[in-house]
Amino acid sequence: MPTEPAERMDPREEHHRVTVPGTGLSLFLRRLTPPGGRGRPVLYVHGATFPSALSVAHRFPEGSWRDALCLAGLDVWALDFLGFGLSDRYPAMAEPAEAGGPLLLAAEAAGQVEAALRHIRAATGGRRISLLTHSWGSLPACLLAGRQPDLIDRLVLFGPIARRDPPRGLPRPDGPAWRVITARAQWDRFVEDVPAGAPPVLARPEFEDWAERYLDSDPDSRVREPQGVKVPSGPFIEILRAWHGDLPYDPALVRAPVCIVRGAWDGLATDADARWLFDAFTGSPDQHDIKIGRGTHLMHLEARRGARWRASAAFLSEGASV
Repeated sequence: MPTEPAERMDPREEHHRVTVPGTGLSLFLRRLTPPGGRGRPVLYVHGATFPSALSVAHRFPEGSWRDALCLAGLDVWALDFLGFGLSDRYPAMAEPAEAGGPLLLAAEAAGQVEAALRHIRAATGGRRISLLTHSWGSLPACLLAGRQPDLIDRLVLFGPIARRDPPRGLPRPDGPAWRVITARAQWDRFVEDVPAGAPPVLARPEFEDWAERYLDSDPDSRVREPQGVKVPSGPFIEILRAWHGDLPYDPALVRAPVCIVRGAWDGLATDADARWLFDAFTGSPDQHDIKIGRGTHLMHLEARRGARWRASAAFLSEGASV
């Protein structure tokens, strides 16, 4: 079972493990309660390449995203999908990557989100739970929201993946079971969408600290050459499939209020993507699209992260008051 270095753990948080039905494998959940100990529950659903410790729970000098959510009165939970962070690894991740198809597609991941939600619901008195998602995490979250509307209070979709028209003549994307992502590849993601001449969105020392913690998320990362974190490849393949016209859920089935939040420089969640999603959520009673300047697809970790944190906290704690 993966472990986190003791010095990296937040002594304030609770830790929970939830067995995924039919697998014998367990998910890791972390929880941070607001002052007073009670609040509207929200579950953070991470994206394709790094777990909750590197996103909603990653602390900067001013605190973390979940700290901001807790100060707004929210009871913040976060999961690590199977194959990430402190959750169990798929047995297939010990086999050659080409031995099987992509692990952790949305249909399977939605079951993991549901297992987490039912655990949280039991721990919080049967209340509906909001979902706060990043990137690919919007796909299993919205798939589940369409199937189980009674579980979901509201949805914040940060940099969500949308359907794009398929290119002509190209086959449906497929790939191996897993892949390895280096710290250098992550740094490239922070800089690739920043316009030429614009100031950096993340200071290099802040990234270096984050990158060390990123490598810590996989106990074998430092024995590889080059050093890198092994993750399921399903999320990456599924993003490509969505851009080939194959979105794994129907937005019209989502019945919860929805808030799309994105950075103005986000190349994975463009203006056209947000417009398509906004129009496709025809069953949602309340929709918002918030674009924040000088931010990319990783804005929750960047210089303007505070604006991103506040926008999500406002929608989750006060409903439509954003």
